[in-house]
Amino acid sequence: MKIIRWVLGRIILILDFITRPKKIKRKAVEQKKLDELLSNHSMYQFHTCPFCVKVRRYLRKNSLNIEIRDARNNLEHREELKKFGGKYKYHVYVLRIHTMMLNVFMIPTILLAILIK
Repeated sequence: MKIIRWVLGRIILILDFITRPKKIKRKAVEQKKLDELLSNHSMYQFHTCPFCVKVRRYLRKNSLNIEIRDARNNLEHREELKKFGGKYKYHVYVLRIHTMMLNVFMIPTILLAILIK
């Protein structure tokens, strides 16, 4: 099962690299303002998780600079995830805003609320 998961993970990463979306272009002032709003946000992820890939693609497409934290290979990030998120499991898609953890499916709604302010 590990071999199948490893092979599928590599296929996902290759397809992601080949079909990577272009970043939207904003005025420098607007991008800087957005970067400042998102400066204390981070996402815990596994590199080959298909859900994490989807979120990274969304972030790239919308030019959202959020810190990506590797929950698999970095022990410190793994412990933070356990502390705030409760579990360390394969499907990790958690967004940290300050000290609050959120499911990444809430990202578009949260970002819309931030941008409307």
